Amino acid sequence: MTDQPLAGKRILTFVGDIYEDLELWYPKLRLIEAGATVVVAGEKAEAKYTGKNGYPCVSDAAISRMRSSDFDGVVVPGGFMPDKLRRDRDVLQLIRGFDEAGKLIAAICHGGWIPISAGVYRGVRVTGSPGIKDDLINAGAVWEDASVVIDRHFVSSRKPDDLPDFCRGILQVMTSKRSSR
Repeated sequence: MTDQPLAGKRILTFVGDIYEDLELWYPKLRLIEAGATVVVAGEKAEAKYTGKNGYPCVSDAAISRMRSSDFDGVVVPGGFMPDKLRRDRDVLQLIRGFDEAGKLIAAICHGGWIPISAGVYRGVRVTGSPGIKDDLINAGAVWEDASVVIDRHFVSSRKPDDLPDFCRGILQVMTSKRSSR
């Protein structure tokens, strides 16, 4: 189906308290619209997390139960959530698994903290919130100030206003290669 280019694809996204509401919900709904199955994982399954702007999200699954081999890509929203989740060994192992398999790793705003802590950004062209620009550069990433940067299987954006370009970038990466699980 041309209106569902991601039919049969599975995407993982993370949630935790003080996530950036739009950066979780906009990509989640856009990916579902494109035919993907989106699994929202938090520290606990079926737990309610509150976004920066007060919008709730109930997790589908626990991060500790997730395996990168079960998904075609991962989307990392921003907010303050990534600062806590980047300390979780399971989160970091998931990101490394996606990278090793050449699968989509999409991060927006402060979401870039998670790939930084996973050690997968060295030599990768990225953007992110200006607040983590130094962190990205210090992690070995090549900083660009753009609404979206695509480098192989990596997609990154700066802020909620960039979400249309971010989602187009995700769709471009997901449809340009035939990833298999």
